[in-house]
Parts: sequence; C-alpha cells; structure tokens
Amino acid sequence: MAKGQLSPGTQGHQRHVASMTFKKMLFKGKSVFVEVDDSGRIVETGGRANMKYRLEDNRIYNPAVANLNKDNDPVGTGELFSQGGGNLGAKTAAARKPVASRTAIASRPAVPSDAIVAYTDGGCIGNPGPSGLGYVIRYPDNRMVKKGEPLGSGTNNIAELTAIYRVLQLVTDKSAPLRIHTDSSYAIGVLTQGWKAKANQQLIAEIRAALSRFSNVQLIKVKGHAGNPDNELVDQLANGAARTQQVQ
Repeated sequence: MAKGQLSPGTQGHQRHVASMTFKKMLFKGKSVFVEVDDSGRIVETGGRANMKYRLEDNRIYNPAVANLNKDNDPVGTGELFSQGGGNLGAKTAAARKPVASRTAIASRPAVPSDAIVAYTDGGCIGNPGPSGLGYVIRYPDNRMVKKGEPLGSGTNNIAELTAIYRVLQLVTDKSAPLRIHTDSSYAIGVLTQGWKAKANQQLIAEIRAALSRFSNVQLIKVKGHAGNPDNELVDQLANGAARTQQVQ
C-alpha cells in the first residue's frame, strides 16, 4: 500500500491525537476535520493529510491533499478545533498553553546560534520495498555532514524513524542544542506526542532512549516539498539510496 494511502474500504488507523488541531474542510462532498499547523495550513506527509470525520473519532484517515477542498489562508479566516471539540477560533500557538517537555516539538522555533541543525528524511519504493534514508547535519563551526544510506527492504515509517536515529547516533556532544527537522508527522507523533504505535515498537523505544541522552533537543515539523533546500536535499538523498537497491 502506498505511503499514507487509505486502507481498503473505509478502514482507518487509530492513534493518540490529543494535541492535534483540526480545521473543517470538504472531502468528497462531506464535511470533515483535517489536521492543520499553527498557521491553519494542512499538515501533510507525502502529499497526504490526516483527516477525521468527527472530532471525537480516534480513527485517522489519510486522503490525498489534492482531494480536499481546502482554505489555506492563515488562522483567522477559518475556525480551528481541538481534539476535544473545542473551538480554538483565531488563537495561535502562542496563545495556547504550552505543554512542557524535555523533548519538544516546535513549528517555527528560534534556533540558537550554537545549535547543531539537522534535516532528515526516509522513503521507500513501494511500501514496503527498497528503502533509504537521508540526513544533513550542520554544525555551528560551518562543518556539514550529509549522506544517503540504503536500508534494504522496509517501510516509509521505518526509514523516517531510522533517519532521525542516525543523527542522534552521530552527534556526540549530548549537551549541545540539537534541532532535528523532519516532514514526518508519524515520527514526531510516536517520538514526542505519545502516539501508540502497533509497529516499530523496538525501534521507537531505542530512539526515545537516544533522545533522552540529550539535554536540549527538539524535533521540528517541516512541510515536505515546500522549497526548503536542506529538506529537498535529504529527500533526494533518501530516494537515491532507495533506488540503488531496485532490481533492474
């Protein structure tokens, strides 16, 4: 099944969504709730969104963003809703009570000048299929490390998670501020937001343990294929690594 594709019939997947924000949109003529970021824009991975038919539902569906009748204007032109059904109106993230966390998720944080900044991506050809990861690590002294790494047969989610794990393994200074950017809502959810994952539990546990060794680390959600040079680079590295394993 392709990344983010709806399961056969009307099946969705269950996960912890307590901290998600939604916006009303239309899907196939029906009113639905779609996850958005702090500016009211759709959160997407691989061109697919996170959608629910009712706010109280625990099932999440992943339609193609192109199939949603959406309003991508900033907050204030459309109502936002919390998981519990509360209307957030035109409030921004700054106006909501923050959740304290040692491993934080940030949408557009200020990056410290002494931070180590990384971008990661993972993908596969088919799902599962030949997979690969890509990462770029930029140090405050202008050093840069980048690599695409073949992973063998796997899934998109495993590749996304392993890319983050690889950065955590490579950065030796655990006291330095570390900012890891990813376009994977799944990775951020299972690593920092308490989503319950039925698959990849051992890998997730190892990454959480690695995260706990850093004194100042954040996973930052970025929009995929939005023109960010480093995000585009790691996408190319990951896809290139996956393609090296294709059977000709």
